[in-house]
Amino acid sequence: MNKIKIALADDEVLFRKGISFLLQREQNFEILFEASNGSELITYLTEQPEQPDIIMMDLKMPMLNGVEATKIIHKNWPNIKIIALTSYNTKPFIANMIQVGAVSFIVKNATPQEVIHTINEVDEKGFYYTDYVMKIIHDDMLLNKTTKSSLDTNYLTAREIRILQLICEQWNSAEIAKELFVSPRTVEGHRNNLLLKTDSRNIAGLVVYAIQNKIVQLKIEN
Repeated sequence: MNKIKIALADDEVLFRKGISFLLQREQNFEILFEASNGSELITYLTEQPEQPDIIMMDLKMPMLNGVEATKIIHKNWPNIKIIALTSYNTKPFIANMIQVGAVSFIVKNATPQEVIHTINEVDEKGFYYTDYVMKIIHDDMLLNKTTKSSLDTNYLTAREIRILQLICEQWNSAEIAKELFVSPRTVEGHRNNLLLKTDSRNIAGLVVYAIQNKIVQLKIEN
């Protein structure tokens, strides 16, 4: 079994140890390291050869907070997925974190089942946004409403647009492949083409781009 390698960054020792204990009980999770602030986290990433697949990042930490650490990691280690740990579930705060590179959010009063589900979804799909977060993206809180896509949608094939629609609806590659009667490898090829064509660094960025530039339409309840 390929385990999901996880790093934890949180200055609240009791909370961090509790999360670590919870995750270590899952057979497909491996805790690589823990950090008490953003500076410690960046130092580890710089010095250690083995990198995590996912970082669970508290946003209020001393020395270097989670927001600034996320910016640095997104720039220098773009393949690492960052799940923001937060007590703040406000729209502007979430919007800012999506901008700097977070691919999901866990509110600190979430249930253990919600935490485990979020990690597995992020590992499988590259992002995991709840309906609440998707509505924030849809409402153009991250970009000026006058912003237009620099991409001519005619540049995308009908198949690519269909796959993009399903990605935004949080289907995984196997589900998309079954729906479209193609192989998962073909789906992955289309995903890579979409990333290149939209100049998106990861799947979360691709989803934000697609929704805000109205390339796809989602049914989002108010």
